[in-house]
Amino acid sequence: MQVEKLSNSIDIKKHLQNLGVDSGGVNILASKAKTHIIHIKALHVGAANILKQDALSVGADLAVPRGTVVAKTPEVDCILIATSRELEKLSRKELAQPFGLKDLAQKLKDILSVEMPLHVEVMGVINANDDSFFSGSRFKDSDAIAMIEKMIDDGASIIDIGGVSSAPNSLHVEVEDELARVKPIIETIKKEKLYEKVKFSIDSFEPEVISYALENGFKIVNDITGLENDDVCKLCAEFDATAVIMHMQGRPQTMQDNPQYDSVLSDVYSFFQERIKKAESLGVKDIVLDVGIGFGKTLGHNLTLIKNLEHFMTLQKPLLVGASRKSMIDKISPSSPDKRLAGTLALHVEAIRNGASILRVHDVYEHVQAIKIQETLDNTIQENI
Repeated sequence: MQVEKLSNSIDIKKHLQNLGVDSGGVNILASKAKTHIIHIKALHVGAANILKQDALSVGADLAVPRGTVVAKTPEVDCILIATSRELEKLSRKELAQPFGLKDLAQKLKDILSVEMPLHVEVMGVINANDDSFFSGSRFKDSDAIAMIEKMIDDGASIIDIGGVSSAPNSLHVEVEDELARVKPIIETIKKEKLYEKVKFSIDSFEPEVISYALENGFKIVNDITGLENDDVCKLCAEFDATAVIMHMQGRPQTMQDNPQYDSVLSDVYSFFQERIKKAESLGVKDIVLDVGIGFGKTLGHNLTLIKNLEHFMTLQKPLLVGASRKSMIDKISPSSPDKRLAGTLALHVEAIRNGASILRVHDVYEHVQAIKIQETLDNTIQENI
């Protein structure tokens, strides 16, 4: 007899099929292999006591504070620990329960519906300005085109072009100056038909700049204000463009002045719900969400968001993460932007594990390679067991 401890990251369905488990058993057993940890806040104490008993009855459990059983406080925070199979049973039970548990049941069903992305896209960054925090991303005119072609050769599927720095304390730029910076690059992209090789994204929140880019073959609008301006929504709808809704607390000039949240996960989630509703009401069909790493967040906020990206997947939109060479790396391992590639790769691989579909990066080749290695590693583990 041989006993082998397998990784929790394996494709369990594939292994069960290889064992010869019947098709019905594969789905049942696979649902028992994944464990969910769900933080429930401000739950009615009566609901907590009901949920505790119902969880135990299906094989799951609910962690509650001392005093919950005697209703010491009217509301409690708790943590539900359950496999997918247990969560499925529990969600059905709670549909008939009082104290808001019916709403919780729907949320549990939403969590069960989440599927990890099968493919990750790499978005290369081109900054047509003089003040972006990483000098290696700054390009003008012909130099920008050369770098775009290199990024395409290196495996980028999206190129993001912007004319204004959004780094903390960056200076305001007039829309005329922003357009003047990106216009020559956009014109050359169109002339060389580079949009036939890769998708282009305009990093702007100015309607005039966005309109010009979309008129010349760009397919994505990367808006750090999260579609704050209705006119940007309408342009995305008119050109059937993908809209990237990013979360930012404050403005670049002030966003890192003591950012605070009641709960960064819940606050960012609520922001996305509001902006998705608005965008869709104005005709936007294709939406990507960006939690905004470094945009009005402390190191703790950034790490929490990356570690818990799966929380946002119940919104049923692809997730973009851009932590490339940002100062959060310096706060963990002191380093200048040009020395932060290793830290960037560590953060982005973790983001992929947690549900990211798009990585916005300065170093395309290295990211494409890292993704290929991670995918091959997973497949090798699965095929050779």
